[in-house]
Amino acid sequence: MKPLHVLVVEPDPGRRAELSGLLSGAGHRAVPVGGGSEAADALGVPGLEAVLVNLTLPGLEMGALRRALAPESNVPPDSLADAERRHITAALTHTRGNKRQAAILLGISRSTLLHKIRRYGLESVAVRGRQRAE
Repeated sequence: MKPLHVLVVEPDPGRRAELSGLLSGAGHRAVPVGGGSEAADALGVPGLEAVLVNLTLPGLEMGALRRALAPESNVPPDSLADAERRHITAALTHTRGNKRQAAILLGISRSTLLHKIRRYGLESVAVRGRQRAE
């Protein structure tokens, strides 16, 4: 099989390194990135042939991904849970991880926001936002 030039989009540095190592060990060329904005920039890398994406990536819009992969097909909209996860991610990013401000912005209580952060596995988004503010 001809070696592939693969973009690896994974927010967890350990997993990203492991996936990139597996691809490299199989003779492929991996371009590891940690998130959506880095992935968007990396899409311009010449010769890129494939993308390996963590589908639980915060802020990933599944509907847009489906439309990009199959533009001719009639793609159903994302689930309400996916839309809520993206919206909470956007609020946490906007408030730089400040959960109280994000809850106010979203019009929900802080305890409800904390529950949703745990439910959707967004702890890393809240921490990253807090680290950027420091």
